[in-house]
Amino acid sequence: MNSSVKNTPGNGNAQPANSECSFPTARPVAGQRVTSGAPTAGRFVNSEEGWRLKMSKITTELLLERAVPRSTRLRKIETLNLSKLQLKTGDLDPRLFSRLRHLQKLDLSDNLLDKFPNSLTLPDLRVLNCNNNQLEDVTALKQFPLLEELTYENNVYLTPNDDYKVMFLLQNLRLLNGKDITKLANHVRHVNSRKLTSKVTAHWEKFFRDQLPEKYTAEHVKSIKKKFLKSVQTNVVYGPSSLSEFTRWRVKMIAEEFLASSLGLEENTDPKPEEEMDENEEESTESPREVAEDIGQVTLTPSKRKRNHSTPRSGNKRSKSQANTEEEAALSPRKSSHLQDDPAPDKPRASNQQAKEATPDQGAEGTHRNGEQFPKGQSNRRSSQLTAEQKSQEQDNGVVSLTPVKNFKGKEDVSAEPLHFLQCHSKGNSREDFKTQLWSCVFEPLLDSASRKDPIVSSSRTVATCGGESVCLIDCETGMVLKKYKVATEEFFSVAWTTLTMVISDSRRKTHNILAAAGRRGIVKLIHVAADFCYGEIKAHKKPIATICFSPTHETRLFTASYDKRIALWDIGIPDCDYNFKASQLLVLEALSIPLRLALVPTCPDQYLLAGCEEGCFTWNIKLDKEQKSRPFEAIFQFPDDEGDMTTSHRVDGLAFLNDDVVVSKSSKPGCIYLWSWSRSFDGKGKACQRTVSAVILAELEWSTTDMSYLTLSTCPAKEYVFCGDEKGSVWMYNLSNYTTAWSTAKGKRSDKRIPPTQILKWPELRANGEQLTEVLINNVIIDPTFTYLVALTSVNITAIWKKS
Repeated sequence: MNSSVKNTPGNGNAQPANSECSFPTARPVAGQRVTSGAPTAGRFVNSEEGWRLKMSKITTELLLERAVPRSTRLRKIETLNLSKLQLKTGDLDPRLFSRLRHLQKLDLSDNLLDKFPNSLTLPDLRVLNCNNNQLEDVTALKQFPLLEELTYENNVYLTPNDDYKVMFLLQNLRLLNGKDITKLANHVRHVNSRKLTSKVTAHWEKFFRDQLPEKYTAEHVKSIKKKFLKSVQTNVVYGPSSLSEFTRWRVKMIAEEFLASSLGLEENTDPKPEEEMDENEEESTESPREVAEDIGQVTLTPSKRKRNHSTPRSGNKRSKSQANTEEEAALSPRKSSHLQDDPAPDKPRASNQQAKEATPDQGAEGTHRNGEQFPKGQSNRRSSQLTAEQKSQEQDNGVVSLTPVKNFKGKEDVSAEPLHFLQCHSKGNSREDFKTQLWSCVFEPLLDSASRKDPIVSSSRTVATCGGESVCLIDCETGMVLKKYKVATEEFFSVAWTTLTMVISDSRRKTHNILAAAGRRGIVKLIHVAADFCYGEIKAHKKPIATICFSPTHETRLFTASYDKRIALWDIGIPDCDYNFKASQLLVLEALSIPLRLALVPTCPDQYLLAGCEEGCFTWNIKLDKEQKSRPFEAIFQFPDDEGDMTTSHRVDGLAFLNDDVVVSKSSKPGCIYLWSWSRSFDGKGKACQRTVSAVILAELEWSTTDMSYLTLSTCPAKEYVFCGDEKGSVWMYNLSNYTTAWSTAKGKRSDKRIPPTQILKWPELRANGEQLTEVLINNVIIDPTFTYLVALTSVNITAIWKKS
């Protein structure tokens, strides 16, 4: 897959020209100073001002005109050509298509379809052409049971797994993409099904039958079903690894049928695509939506969940609208995966309800001369400099004053000074926004000191943060929001830096830091920070991107992990002086569930990638010297569960390397962070793919017993520290320098006791509109390479910055 952009950046306020309508960009503007006393805030112009092709929906007249031959009545049409009309899925109106009762041949090639509606009602359809679209799922085709010929070539998101799915679902299918599949289809429908049914039954008899008591209740059945479905999809393997997705799909279906017949459970007779996207969601400027994983529902927004409740749903990231009532949360369920645990939405938080009664005086905002408003980054340093009269005036105006009072114990017990508490990701620049969740932060790489304004600074103190519709660049020392990049229809989940050597005028070369940002729309934005310019984008996935990271050895190689259960490796290219660049996809890694965290192995970053996923921790071989461009995982790691048994089925929402060998991961069970050895756990010489290996545990870190997920961790390898926030706004800090030497020589000896935190950095009391801001979740926390600034991102739209004292 290739993506290219050709844009010419303007100077000052000149608008760069877009050469392709699919890659809107932002024009650079000079940073403006805010005159209201807030920190300086420059920002990028909204990058969603690109071209968008608008098409009328299909009409009766169009259908009659496109019929072959032309017709006067819809019910008489037998052949219909709807190719090359730029059609999207929303244009296929089921009510209109239901009148095509005798349609036998349909051509939908060369359009923009990403899926089929589930109720087109074409009972007599025999031939369907879907070439050159953007289809990502085929299971909806089962609504055309008489289909005999099907073509869907040049749909980049479809794989051989989808070929096998349609062969099973469409019993009359004879030709697929021009090839006679009669013999293979019979094998899939009969031989393959018999083999898998036998394996599923044997798995039940061996591992689960005895777990069900003689007199069982509905709760027993519910619990055993959940465990069985997870286990059987992980452990039942048949056929080549390239068809593992199809195998898991069939195994789940067979397992549900087996349970329905043997235990009287109601089976899911209407399997739907694993992920479905609301057709209008990309156009919406309102982003808060709750995640609920009912089959057939849509999921795009991250949502934080509790993981120990169970109905057939599964949680991904926490939704920004958690502060809404549970009734509101139930109105917007969305599907993210076929995992079968049911995280319930969090209860409304008092902290999210603060500051709603006051109406901010819009005049207090810093305003651009053309009327555009900049967000105000509030900091406690600024608050401490105000007089009592000024503070009173701000309260009267409804300005949010984030003032730390003291820690919860009433005394200083931490070794870091709180510098700033910034509310700079607010939707629509609203000071009342305490709902936007912040997800990712990373410090800017240090360029050559000769190119910096302050060569005395030994490490960059600029951090990029993302959450909601914006990405911010913040100076940690001053608390100034240096730049803000905003996309009204986006929710950013991850940011990553790389340094590129770019060609400037007169063929001279200069290094520049490039920031990549990605989120719910599956698009990677590439921002040349020094030029205040978003020079392009890569349409990496059709589903949201959970996290991204650059290779430490190849500055143009970017990994993107998506809710489509794939991890893609891209070469983003190097833009020339006119910002022409070309991006190409190098590799696709298939995951069993949604990848949440990525970590390249420090000793071999070009060979192995670790990923923490919704259902386990996996590793892949990523060497590019192999011809295989789509790869299954090499191994899945086992960890102890709550009962001490080894399991591969658990969510891993925190993952990082402490040094070249020690891996830090959480949350296989509540209240625990594991440290384990990469080299002792994984033997790279193993020949078999999809191996199950036990992680060699070195130690456990004592951590909060919360069942909250997606409170991720980070490490500082230079100081051998681990950091992780909790559900109370605290940051747990672990100094492990006294342990690493023993781990390197212990040959697998595990510490008997959990290692307690060296210290816990408590969340200070913050007041907004005179009321205390409470119930703060720390979603992410990092420290700069020199161990000077600690940055924590919260669930209440606050970026907290501490400085080591």
